[in-house]
Amino acid sequence: MKRILLSISGLLLVGASMAQDCADLFISEYVEGWSNNKALELYNPTNQSIDLSDYFVSRYRNGLNQAEVENSVQLTGTIAPYATYVAVIEKLDPQGQGQEAPVWDSLQAKADGFYCPDYNVSNAFYFNGDDAVILYKGDLTGLQGTDIINSTNIPGLAVVDVFGKVGEQPLNNQGQDSNPTGGWSTAFPYAGGPSGGTVVTVDHSMIRKSTVLHGATNPIPSFFDPLLEWDTIPAVIVRLDQQGDTVFSQGGNPILDGNWGSLGEHACDCNTTASIDENELNGVVAIYPNPTQTGEITITSSEKISEIKVYAINGTLLHAQSSTASTQITLHLSNLEKGVYLVNYKTENGLVGTERLIIE
Repeated sequence: MKRILLSISGLLLVGASMAQDCADLFISEYVEGWSNNKALELYNPTNQSIDLSDYFVSRYRNGLNQAEVENSVQLTGTIAPYATYVAVIEKLDPQGQGQEAPVWDSLQAKADGFYCPDYNVSNAFYFNGDDAVILYKGDLTGLQGTDIINSTNIPGLAVVDVFGKVGEQPLNNQGQDSNPTGGWSTAFPYAGGPSGGTVVTVDHSMIRKSTVLHGATNPIPSFFDPLLEWDTIPAVIVRLDQQGDTVFSQGGNPILDGNWGSLGEHACDCNTTASIDENELNGVVAIYPNPTQTGEITITSSEKISEIKVYAINGTLLHAQSSTASTQITLHLSNLEKGVYLVNYKTENGLVGTERLIIE
């Protein structure tokens, strides 16, 4: 018990400082897809380039209150001002199976860097929706695999951002803390279980809201509400044809596509220099009225829209339609209840994005 208390105390001391708005990196998207489709998108909210070699990622697996060097990985590369960096687990062998199954090609194409090819060397990117992840500022050079991540072993260590809650392993819908994997959910106290809402951190991508201006620096909050700072979309979706019907393989199974089109771009209120022209390059110019009271909305785009999908905040697909490649589409969503929804769009030229829709 003393060891646990000391570890938690050390974490609290590291993360005690209050983060300043738009001053340092934070995690802008968390991808926990099927099999080895794992990725983190980092966002630079500043007007200066940031050297990623000053940062590392640690995974706090299965509710453990401490991480070791073997649960961590030093980052590499540089992020330009107001830009993103997509880090993907390095599983690239097309013949790989089981734990070595390859990352899907569509996710590989999004990567700016690959990490953790060998679980026994570093398992930082093997998160499963029930593991806390911390983005640290610090240097792992000279440390051994079993050395603990703390300010004693790493002078100047600082918590930059946290996903999840260290020391808590959320349950699955059967109230278990083992297979199948649990995750944080939509109902208080957000730790899953048979009456704990809908689990949204497993087989989902979590996208940081544009209003978030800095990382979370407390590794042990009273609770981790995954929808407080994040929107959620399913990481894998069923492919639909032009009529909105499911496309099946020759074996009779639905064809699945990775839903990570939003990776590589992040809308953040820190970037006050974004212009209408830049938004147009990203596809959608406007959804109006938003909020809507009738459920009827119009979507206008600088490019012709080929596909629109509307999801509930828990990732359930509620509406899908293909377009005849128009720059303006009207949707009638009067059947939807009041709440927050996610509108995914794809343009004729392959640009994709997600916008939040509020129905009052």
